[in-house]
Amino acid sequence: MKTIRLPDGTTIPALGQGTWMMAEDRRVRSEEIAALRGGIDLGLTLIDTAEMYADGESERLVGAAIQGKRDQVFLVSKAYPQNASHDRLPRACEASLTRLGTDRLDLYLLH
Repeated sequence: MKTIRLPDGTTIPALGQGTWMMAEDRRVRSEEIAALRGGIDLGLTLIDTAEMYADGESERLVGAAIQGKRDQVFLVSKAYPQNASHDRLPRACEASLTRLGTDRLDLYLLH
């Protein structure tokens, strides 16, 4: 898979998997997890999600999909605009980490 090299030498995948509109329907949860895992297996190791997607359920879905594969994934999440303050952003990030079941994000963005 093609990667992009950042000025500090870090490489990130050039293509990834987005999760907007995932985790909206619990009846297809296992299929969505399988799709994300299949993507990882095929080299689509960047996964993008956000606390706003399905009110946090997308992050929980991603957490389930990357369980046991965290070190293979470049994980991106995004904070709600209303959480863009000195006090709220760290709490929002911690909540995302909890939903994702991980101790770190590789990139955290303001949505």
